[in-house]
Amino acid sequence: MSTFFGEIRQLGYVVDDIEAAMAYWSNTLGVGPWYYNPRVPIRNYQYDGQTYEPHNSVALANSGFVQVELIQTRNDVPSMYRDFLQAGRTGLQHVAYWTEQYDADLERLLRQGFKPRMSGEVGEQGRFIYFDTEYHPGTVIELSEVAGPKGRLFDLIRATSEGWDGQQAIRPFPDLDTL
Repeated sequence: MSTFFGEIRQLGYVVDDIEAAMAYWSNTLGVGPWYYNPRVPIRNYQYDGQTYEPHNSVALANSGFVQVELIQTRNDVPSMYRDFLQAGRTGLQHVAYWTEQYDADLERLLRQGFKPRMSGEVGEQGRFIYFDTEYHPGTVIELSEVAGPKGRLFDLIRATSEGWDGQQAIRPFPDLDTL
């Protein structure tokens, strides 16, 4: 456990082919099932203080307590994911810490000198922020709000992974409003 942020709850991988990545993780590593959203609705997205409209595909699954996120960018909107790919990298791009006290934790990190680079919202109570703190590939830090529907989605993903039998390896995201 990190004494600064709590437990790492998610490993975020940027990939060139999300369908192939889901197949690899489920067929070769036995991780799944994957909840796949071909176009994640991100509101209030900002990168380096500028507003854009990203088109990203995301797949989520758990391996025990840790969630694995696969991300494929589908347009050329500026993002830390695009930067990662343009640097010739694929694979682990960030680690995420989850919080139900987003405002307090964000304020604490800002006081500690962390500098926001990319942020947005996925549904109600689903804010996220990435900090410009990458010292080597895969160490970007994300703070992710998991109160409300987003937290319930993450609970569903973890619960579904427990005892998963390998069937229905890819499933659609449920509607966050119904969780």
